[in-house]
Amino acid sequence: MALFRITRRTPLPAEEAWRRVTDWERHADHVPLTRITVSPPPPAPTRRGTVVTARTGAGRAAFADPMEVVLWEPPGNGRPGRCRLEKRGRVVTGWAGIEVRARGTGSEVLWSEELSITGLPRLLDRPAAPAGRLLFGRVLARLLAAG
Repeated sequence: MALFRITRRTPLPAEEAWRRVTDWERHADHVPLTRITVSPPPPAPTRRGTVVTARTGAGRAAFADPMEVVLWEPPGNGRPGRCRLEKRGRVVTGWAGIEVRARGTGSEVLWSEELSITGLPRLLDRPAAPAGRLLFGRVLARLLAAG
């Protein structure tokens, strides 16, 4: 399994940073060849049991990465926001965690992810972690910069 962590600071208040990084469908705007669906669909709020599915690729080379929200605690009253998604797919397994903390007048976002890709030898876990850090670091930066 590849494990990576990303931390980003932003001038956005914690509630706004949380809203942006948990706007699941907007993640697809920043990942090539990816479409995201949410069940139940918006405007239903995310909660435990919500399933977010990222479908990546084209044609027969596409695969689904379904993730179930197992922890959902938006920030508020001085406490950080925390979310955990369990990857339930046949191709990608593992988990992703998001934490958003107020820091001064802005906030800090911590994205942690552990993933395994079916059929990928363990030898390739090492390069998968920096690749994930690069990809999701860019996605996180763009989500936090978006207007």
